[in-house]
Amino acid sequence: MLRKPFKLLLLTVLFYVNSIYAAQYQTGDIIFHTSKSAQSLVIQKATHSPYSHMGMIVMKQGQALVLEAIQPVKYTPLQQWINRGVNKAYVVKRYQSQLTAEQQHKLVKQAETYLNKPYDVYFEWNDDAIYCSEIVWKAYQYALGIELAPLEKLQSFDLTDRSVKALMQQRYGQHIPLQETVITPSAIFNSKKLKMVDSVAGLN
Repeated sequence: MLRKPFKLLLLTVLFYVNSIYAAQYQTGDIIFHTSKSAQSLVIQKATHSPYSHMGMIVMKQGQALVLEAIQPVKYTPLQQWINRGVNKAYVVKRYQSQLTAEQQHKLVKQAETYLNKPYDVYFEWNDDAIYCSEIVWKAYQYALGIELAPLEKLQSFDLTDRSVKALMQQRYGQHIPLQETVITPSAIFNSKKLKMVDSVAGLN
C-alpha cells in the first residue's frame, strides 16, 4: 500500500533536485571531484591535484546528467555522480564565454560519439578507448575549436611515487610510453579559459 505514495514522493524529490541543478548549471559545464576509484590516489600524486575525475554536465529534458568516461562511457544522473565522490565534494566550472544553444548542441553531439566506448586504462590518445579528461577536451576541441588546456606528455608528470611506479609497471611493464600525449583533470581545472560556477565542500 505504501509503494505508490513512496514512488510519488521520490519523483517529487527528484524533480525538485533537478530544478535546482537546472537553475545553477548549463550544458557544457565541467564538473570535477576526487574519485574513490583504485587509481584515484595515483592520479592525485602524479598530477599534484586532488581532482582525479571529471565529466561534462548535460541538461536533457529537465534532467541534469553527467557525460563521463567510466566503464563504459555513459550518462550518469548528476546527483548520483556527486554521491560517488569523496565526501560528495565537487567543483563546477564553465567556459569563460556564454555558449550559444547551437554550440551546446554541437558539444553534446561530439561528446556522444564516444558513448559506450571502453574506459582507457592506458591513457592513449586514440579514440579506441577514452578517459575522463580526454572526452571533455576532445568534445570542446573538435566541436567548437576550443582548446581548454595545452596537451602534455606522460613524462611531464611526477612518476616518482612508489604507488605511481607500481601502477605504471602493472599497466605498461618495462615499456612506459613517456611520450604519450595526455590531458589531465588538473590541467583542465586550472585552465584560464574556465570560470568558477560552484564549489561544494565535503559532506562528512
